[in-house]
Parts: sequence; structure tokens; C-alpha cells
Amino acid sequence: MSTELPLKYEPQILEPRVTERWLSSKAFAATPDDRDERYVVMMPLPNVTGALHMGHAMDNVMQDLLIRWHRMQGHNALWQAGTDHAGIATQAVVEKRLKEIEGKTRHDIGREALVARIHDWAATSQKRIVGQQQAMGCSCDWDRARFTMDDVCARAVRQTFFAMFRDGLIFRGNRLVNWDCALQTAVADDELYKETVQGKFHYLRYPVATPQAGEPTHVLVATTRPETMLGDTAVAVHPDPAGAMQKAIAEQRQKVAEAPAKEKAAAEAELERLLQREQQVLPTLVQIAAMARAGRKVQLPLAGRTIPILTDEWADPSLGTGCVKITPAHDPNDYAVWQRHPEIGAVNMLNADGTVNQHGGAYQGLDRFAARKRIMADLEQQGLVEKVEDRAIEVDHSDRSKTIVEPYLSKQWFVRMADVDGGVVMGRGTSKEFRGKGLAQVALDATAGTLPPFADGTPRKAVGFHPDPERYRKMYDQWLAEKRDWCISRQLWWGHRIPVWRGDMPAQQLLMLEPMLAGQLQRDDVAAWILLPDGTRLSVKDAFAHLKGPNAPAAVEVQVCFRDAAADASIGAMLQGVGLSLDPDVLDTWFSSALWPHSTLGWPHPDSAKVDPGQTPLGKAPGRPDALSYYYPGSCLVTGRDIITLWVARMVVTGLYNLGDVPFTDVFLHATILDGKGERMSKSKGNGIDPLDIIARYGADALRYVVCELQTGTQDIRLPVAAVSPFTKPGEPERLVDLATAKPGPYLGTFLDPETKQPMDLIGQYGKEGITPAKATSERFVVGANFCNKLFNAARFAFLNLTGKPFQALQPQQLALEDRWILSRLQAAITAVHGHLAGYNPSAAIGAARDFFWNELCDWYLEMIKPRCREGAQPEARAVAEQVLAAVLDQTLRLLHPFVPFLTETLWSKLRELAPVRGVQAPFAGNALGDDELLVQAAWPTGDPAWRASDVEQQIAAVQQWCVAIRETRARYQVPPKDRLTARFQASGADAAVLQAAAPLLAHMSGLGEVQIAADAQRTKDSATVVLGASKAFLLGVVDLAKEQAKLQKEADKLRAQIAGIEKKLGNEGFVAKAPPAVIEKERQSLAALQAQLVGIEQSLRELG
Repeated sequence: MSTELPLKYEPQILEPRVTERWLSSKAFAATPDDRDERYVVMMPLPNVTGALHMGHAMDNVMQDLLIRWHRMQGHNALWQAGTDHAGIATQAVVEKRLKEIEGKTRHDIGREALVARIHDWAATSQKRIVGQQQAMGCSCDWDRARFTMDDVCARAVRQTFFAMFRDGLIFRGNRLVNWDCALQTAVADDELYKETVQGKFHYLRYPVATPQAGEPTHVLVATTRPETMLGDTAVAVHPDPAGAMQKAIAEQRQKVAEAPAKEKAAAEAELERLLQREQQVLPTLVQIAAMARAGRKVQLPLAGRTIPILTDEWADPSLGTGCVKITPAHDPNDYAVWQRHPEIGAVNMLNADGTVNQHGGAYQGLDRFAARKRIMADLEQQGLVEKVEDRAIEVDHSDRSKTIVEPYLSKQWFVRMADVDGGVVMGRGTSKEFRGKGLAQVALDATAGTLPPFADGTPRKAVGFHPDPERYRKMYDQWLAEKRDWCISRQLWWGHRIPVWRGDMPAQQLLMLEPMLAGQLQRDDVAAWILLPDGTRLSVKDAFAHLKGPNAPAAVEVQVCFRDAAADASIGAMLQGVGLSLDPDVLDTWFSSALWPHSTLGWPHPDSAKVDPGQTPLGKAPGRPDALSYYYPGSCLVTGRDIITLWVARMVVTGLYNLGDVPFTDVFLHATILDGKGERMSKSKGNGIDPLDIIARYGADALRYVVCELQTGTQDIRLPVAAVSPFTKPGEPERLVDLATAKPGPYLGTFLDPETKQPMDLIGQYGKEGITPAKATSERFVVGANFCNKLFNAARFAFLNLTGKPFQALQPQQLALEDRWILSRLQAAITAVHGHLAGYNPSAAIGAARDFFWNELCDWYLEMIKPRCREGAQPEARAVAEQVLAAVLDQTLRLLHPFVPFLTETLWSKLRELAPVRGVQAPFAGNALGDDELLVQAAWPTGDPAWRASDVEQQIAAVQQWCVAIRETRARYQVPPKDRLTARFQASGADAAVLQAAAPLLAHMSGLGEVQIAADAQRTKDSATVVLGASKAFLLGVVDLAKEQAKLQKEADKLRAQIAGIEKKLGNEGFVAKAPPAVIEKERQSLAALQAQLVGIEQSLRELG
């Protein structure tokens, strides 16, 4: 690689060259060896749905920062790269393209053809993503890159599913799930977001069946989704409405008594509302409760069936109508009521696509929202609508399709998260095996530090969160503490297919097949369960025994799972022959990504893990352990806080279950990047920024610098986004349009150019509509580009002053004052940066590195040593200056490398050429591998604690203060820089000693020709005075006496006028009598201050004659 530097910083040229050099030399490769210090980062794998965004940039830069830092410390550092198949998101993208381009659905082409197309899309997307990551400088071991559906990961998924299924931790149940009607699949709680929509509250009358005298003829209920009434199976009222109302009133009276003044009125209004309900609503509720106890029913309007009135505390007499309609198949609270009252049953009234099913009668086939309008019209016509209120309602939306989700009763596969009788064996068959209460509980124990010790008594490590341990652990614990079963099935074609053969079978048929099946189903590599109609699960052996008994059911469900995928082909035909079929659903994407920290390393058997051609083998080799035993558990997971439950918690669960140990010990949660209006960046909204656009405009190092600077802690980051207007004419300067203030265009993701009023397409999807595409950018990255320019130019200047003098072991007495100072400040910077990185504070780390480089190295030291580096300078002094400069630049490049790796790598090559051996007292040590040709593999700077010298820093601080003050005085008196002034310093004691020691340096830095230091130094009339503490500096010949006298006279006249005004005010008896004492005192203090100033100016005038 050529070490010739261009005249200016051009990242678009430099960065690709550096990338090629890193990749060709396999600089990021990680291989197990005899080093005990290891650092492993498992990339939170990006989805293969398209390109990366700024959130990925933040994620990747933070990971790369840590891995480069640890690699330079000599740790065996592995950054595991890869991508996620992203079942829902990827299938949705490909299906959309299929519809747009070919006008077909997935059902038109079939499962195999769709999966093949998705594989092609994923391969293209993977290539694009890797290109983006490498452009950002991601130093992953690319020869270990994995894909969640490659052979290595697929085997781990299969083995985990098999083990959990065998242990009874995976089961199929009829549960309420979040249903995405647009994508026709279940989605996780973590994949939802809430959004307020304008809806209505509908008050409906349900006629009482055969009402008796004195009873209400209707039960009034309220709902925001009237179409769900088609699935109602009951209405509920509180079992003791009067008691519940009295309790509510008593509690509100207490609130009124305790309310502060500003909340008193609201509390009293609420009490009045409850008292009115007691009079107006309660009597009817008491009647309805009595009717419920008597087994009475209501007519379900429009459905032609009756449903019971029941009592349940879910109905609150203090709210709404006091009665609630119960729709167990479409509401989580109603589902809970069903669990308490199983006799009411559940009716699912929706198809998978959100249309009304056969239970909807006349409304069958209508979309749910169309059905809502029709139902309300029919109820209105029958006089069954009490009233309708407009209401803003917070509704769950699917983050996958951005549409409203439906609570939906369906049969799904779940992982049992709750505690299990007898406990769960974790790490079965490993040296780390232990028994925990349940999957969720052991994950909670992992952050609490309460996991049991290993067999040898060594404590297990806990998982910690950064940078806010309490806040983030609370988020983690809250999700796990519910111990809710995890729905892992998705109604898709893309993903890991659920490896269970299942089907209903007559009990007698199963008994007839016993001779053929019993042996097969009881093998170690087969897990099978027989489900009775009541949901009881029996092992094969127990099931055959039960079916031969007197209470045998007529039919059962058979579920069979093979440990190895090959068995599906070899034995599947036999199972099909007896009526079983492979489950059509696929596993939740989060199931496979939960295994990422160990599946990528070849679990369960690294030696037989089948990697792609050219990839690094995962098994052991002579003198080298396998990847799993060496790199697991890992070190740190870097991600955003919204992934705490999706990734962190699930990874901890599966790591403990499969290996008996946590997958990582630290979780670094970075901030979320928002746009200028505080909204999350989104490609669909057009307010996101493609990192490659920033790299093309400013360079990857500029991007990385700003991202590190932004990561200050837990606060989200606002990044102003602008569009580069595509409507500028040739020759016109570029024009940026601030998207925070730009008006929206005709479509989502489009904005109007304020000058031309033409729409701009920020998401690249409206070419057919004739809308001109535009790119998004942010001027925030100018800061990063400026820093890189400064580094490049400062290094070039330094290189011009390195003449190739041989290294010598410098003794302290050979070092000039400025040399000792810069080494002391360098050591302070190294300590600070290291400490901030250890504390997961990138912003403080880059700030400390920047302050040293810019404020101390560039602004001061490079200026200080110029006289020693000039032609004709004393040879030994020049040699020392060059060696210290090379040493400091060496350590600075190392210090900055994790933040701005491309530029520092480029400069490192030139530095090695000009100064092959660098150091101060001794050459700097190499890296752990004994080679530092590449900076990425060089050792982290440690400096030398002996470099710290507080006395030297104090001396230079004094010199800097004098320089700044003298420079400001020169500027005030407009003294040209070339004029060398004579300065008389009036100083004594320690101040005089500092000035004497630094006189040559002070003269050079302040533009002084002669420096005189004496305790009795006198000022001349034409001197400007600089005062620092007890010392003064007189700059001779600076003052134009006539001009100075006129200026001082003008200031004196102004002060006399101000003094006269205050004296007149204080001499006014009326003012003194009426004004508050504080005002009078303030005026007197002002008068004294002005008089003191006037005395000083009059003294100066006298001195001028």
C-alpha cells in the first residue's frame, strides 16, 4: 500500500483502499489460541429485508468501537457477523414485490417457489448489508459470518426445539394471540406499538330473554369494537355491585381528604360522579346481579342466540355501564373471564384475513371494519343503540405491517416460561448443568446474581446492563416476571418450519399401530406426546397404557418430533401413511435469533458443524480448541433498549437452557436516533438517512465520529434531517430542505421543495407517479468531517518535520519543558479515554481524545516545537523534538483508532515509514502477535505513568494564560503578528521562576522579541498592561498615547455622567423615603463601583501626562 499522502483529505479515495487492505490481510480474523483474555461481541443480526439505516449505524459503530479497543489490548477478540432471515418482514417484502411485478400471490406460485424467491432476495440483501457494514469499518470476522437459516444455525434451532419439546417446555395450545390480519400471522407483544386513533364508544342494548315484571328489559354494554359482539358468549356484572360501589366511594373520600389544593377540585368532582352513579346506576346493577345468580340470559342482537348473564369482578360498577360484554376469543380481559368461567365457551368470529367468518351470520365475508358500520346501522334500525360517543382510543398496531392487530383465539405453539413442577434441567449433559424453577425464573436469576454456583463452587457470572443498570434491568425483569408463555409459531412459509408431525387419530387405530410405532417413538432421537381431548399430555408408554384402560377416549392427537432433520424424509412417509402431517407453520424469528450467541459457534457439536466453503471451521484443530468452548460465553451484546425483551431476555433463556451459562455478561444499550422533530426514523416516512449517503458525502470516519459523540448516555438523540433538493439548476449551490419544517407531499415519504413547490420522493417508491427522487442528509456530520480534516492536516504537518533521525533512549533531562508537558497530558488522555470506554461512555471518550488532540497537541505543542524543528535549529534539540512528536503522534493515532479507523490507519502507514521505531525512554511494545504493520492490530496505548507531571502542567498552564492574555492585548491594540514586542514582567517568587524557565517558549508563543523579568519592573507610558494574579506584563510601545488619552477621557466622562445620575437619585428625599431598602442599597453599591472605576481611569490619565 502506498504511503504517499494526498494534499487534502479525501475519504472517498482513502477509505476503500484501507478496507481492501484490512480484508485482504484478514485483519479481523479471530482464532482460538492460548490467550486467556477473550472478548466476544455477537452482532445483533440485521434483517435481510433491505439496506441498513442510521439505527444500524449507531449499533455497528458502538460494537466496532468496543471490539477494536479490546483487540488492541491484546484480547482474542471475535465479532461474530451475520444476518437474520426475519420471517415476517422478509416474506412481506417479497410478497409485495410479487404482487407489484407479476400480479400474483404466494398461493399462485406455491410454498417452494416462494421460499426459493425469498432465498434469492436474502442473498442479494445480505451482500448489500455486508457492503454497508464494511464501508462503515465494521471489523467483524467475515469468514465466520452466519445466517439464521444456514446449516449451522438450522441444526441448533432443530436441536433446541427438540429438547424443549422432549422436556415438555414446547406445547401447542389454544390461546389468545396478537393477530396481524394484513400478514395473517401471530405477532409477539414486543412487536406491537400503540397509536392513538379517532374511534367511538358504542352503547348497546342487549334485550333480556323473557324479562319478568320489575326487571330491566335490557342490559346496557359499551364497546369500541361492536363487530366483536358476533363472538360474545356472555355479559358480566359485578357479583356485589353495592359493596364494590361503597368501597370505591370510601376510597375516593379518602383521596379528597388527602388531595393537595391543586387536585382538590378534580377529586371532589370524581366523588360527586360516584355518588350520582350510586343513585342512578347501582339499583339496576343490583337487579342484574340477582338475575345472573338466577341463571338468566340475554338475547345477543343480530346473532339469533342467547348468552348467559354471569357475575365476575372484571365488571366494575363505578365505570362505564357497569356491565361488560364478554368476547373471550377477541379480548384479553374477556379471555381471562372465560378461564374463570369455562362453561361460557369462546367463539372466534374472524377469519385469518380479518373478515367475518361463518359465526357472523349475515355479515360473513365482510371486512371487520365494514362489518362494524353495517352492524351499527342494523342495531340502530332495531332501536338497540343507546348512544355513540367520539373517543380517542389507544390501539395496538403491528410493527410489521403498521396495521391494527386483533386479539385472536387460535392454536399456536408456545414455550412454557412459567415455573415447572420439579424444575427444568438447564445445560443438560454439560459440566454446567443445574436445575432451575423455570425458564423465566433462571433468566431473572441471571441478572439478580442468584444463579447457583458451578459444580466446583465457582460463582456464575451475572448479566449487567449499561449505561443505566437499574433502568434497563427493570425493563428486562418486568417482561420476564410475568412468566407469560412465549408464542413461537408464525403462519408463514419463510422460516424454520416447526418440526412436528401431528394429527388426530382414533384411539383404536393408534393401539393397532402400537407394534409398528412404539419402538420408533421411544428412541432417544424421537420425542412424542399423545394429547387427550382434555389437553392432558402423555408419554407414548403412558398413552398406550391409558388407551387400554376403561377411560380411554375415542380419539387423541399425536405429536412427533425428530432430533435430526434427515428423519423427516426417512420416516415422514410412514407417519403420513398413518395420518400425520408436518405442521405448516414456521418458528418465530426470535426463536432462532435467541440461539445466535451459541448457534453461530457450532452448538451442539462444533466438530461436525457444516460451514460454507472458504469459511473458518468451527471444530477443534491440533493445539486449538473448538470455537464454542473457547468463545462461549461471550462478553457483550450491543443493542437498543427496544430489543431488551426480543433479544436479550430470550438469548439469556436459551443460553442457560442449552449450555447452563449466560451468553454474555454485559449488555450495552445505546440511544435511539430520532429526526429533528423527535420522531423515530423510518424509511417509509422518508425521514431516515442511509448511512452510505453520509459516507459518500462526509466519509465513514466522520459518520463514526459524530455517532460516538452523540452517544452520551440514555437519552434519545435528535438528528436534524434535510433533503438535498433535486431542483437546483446547473451552477447553483446545493440547497438543503429541512424536513422538520417542510410541508408533506402527496404521498407518505414525500415532501415539498419550499422554493419550487415540487414534491420530492425520499423513499424512492414514487417514480411511476412522476415524483423526483431526493436523498436525505444531515449537516450534523460536518463536525466529524472537520475533525478528520484537522487530524489529516496536523499529521501532514508533523510528517513534514520528521526527518528520519534514528531512535535514541531519551532521558528526562533531555526533554524540554513542552515535551514533558505534552507527555503528561497524553498520559492523562490515555487514562481518561480508557476509563470512559470501560464505563460505556463513547461520547466522553471521544471528547477526551479530541480535547487532547485538538486543544493540546495541535493548538499548543505543534506551535511550541516549531523553533526546534526549523532549519538551523540545534541538532540535538531538533532530534528530541522529532522523536517526542513521533511518539505522541503514534499514541494519538492508537488512541483515536477505534473512533476513526480509516484515517488513523492511513496515517499510521506513513508514520511507520518516517519513524520505524517510536518511543521515548524505550521503543513502544508491539501487539500480542508481535506485529503492528496495521494499526488495527497494534497495541492499545498505555503510555507511561511516570510521564504525569503536575508541576510541569502547572508551569505550562501559566505560560498558556500569559500567551492568551498577551495575544488578546495585541489584538485589542491591533499589533501586527510580525511585530516582536518587548515585554517587562513584574513578578517575583514562584511566578518569576516559572517565567524565567519558560521565557524562550513564552517569547515564541506570544510574539515577543525581548523578555525582561524583575520584581520592580516599571511600566512606560506607551505600554499596555496585562495582569495575571499578582504579576503584570508591560508590553512596550503598544499604546498610541494620544489615542489612548482620548479613549480614557471618553470613558471618564461617561462614568462621571453615570455617577452624577445616581448621586442625584440618592439625593432625592422622596426616592429615599419611598424606595425599598434593597433598591437603595443596590444603587449605593453601583455608585461605589463606578467611583472606583473612575479613580482607576483618572490614575491612568495622570500616568499618560
